[in-house]
Amino acid sequence: MPWIGTPTWAQATSSSPETTSSSASRNVSYRRSPSSRRVRCSSAAIARQLAAVRARIRAAETRAGRAPGSVTLLAVSKGQPAPRLAAAHAAGQTAFGESYLNEALEKIAALAPRALEWHFIGRVQSNKTRALATHFAWLHSLADVTHARRLNDQRPPELPPLNVCIQINIAGEARKAGLAPAAVADFIAAVRPLPRLRLAGLMTLPPETADEAAQRAPFAALRALRDRLATPELPLATLSMGMSQDLEAAIAEGATLVRVGTALFGAR
Repeated sequence: MPWIGTPTWAQATSSSPETTSSSASRNVSYRRSPSSRRVRCSSAAIARQLAAVRARIRAAETRAGRAPGSVTLLAVSKGQPAPRLAAAHAAGQTAFGESYLNEALEKIAALAPRALEWHFIGRVQSNKTRALATHFAWLHSLADVTHARRLNDQRPPELPPLNVCIQINIAGEARKAGLAPAAVADFIAAVRPLPRLRLAGLMTLPPETADEAAQRAPFAALRALRDRLATPELPLATLSMGMSQDLEAAIAEGATLVRVGTALFGAR
């Protein structure tokens, strides 16, 4: 059973949403280390964990009276080495979410022969928009009109429009990015005319809690906001909400995409 190690860059990742070194200048090495921070995770274990997450999603869909397959699983792969993503892909996972651009570009290059769909879920920075527009199919964290215009202008013409979700700071947390709910209508009016972006829906990162009712409340608020803003021409069909610890609550409140990392790959 193969051991899938952790690359040297994963140990060095800072708390910053983006790393600063050039991807071309780093020598990624997937070698075994005695570090206690590294988690042994076989391909078989990843396949089992992926099956368990899918079973949770199916059960939550059933409890909520939703159609099977109505919720997409996005594997949050930030901080994970490319071989672990390859193992998940071998088990049937195709959509992967990354937060750190330079790390993501290395993995996109390493896994280029595979038909993977790349989502960016980290904080957008102006000096990163060209790479985001070029290498990703989805961006879940749009909250700035200037960033939207840069992404639109820099999206290569041979690619389809970039799917974007507007990040909503649903609980008004000072430490989190995202628009206040009251600002979303004006934001949509400013971004909607941009032809190289597709406004797919809304995303939120609510406060963490173990209480189910408290988990559901912000997800219900995001769904209600979407329902107020949606039109037949702009349905905002994607609700990107819910992670490892609260995906059931999110699905109960209408999530169409859940972002799962820890339950799939283990703690980073």
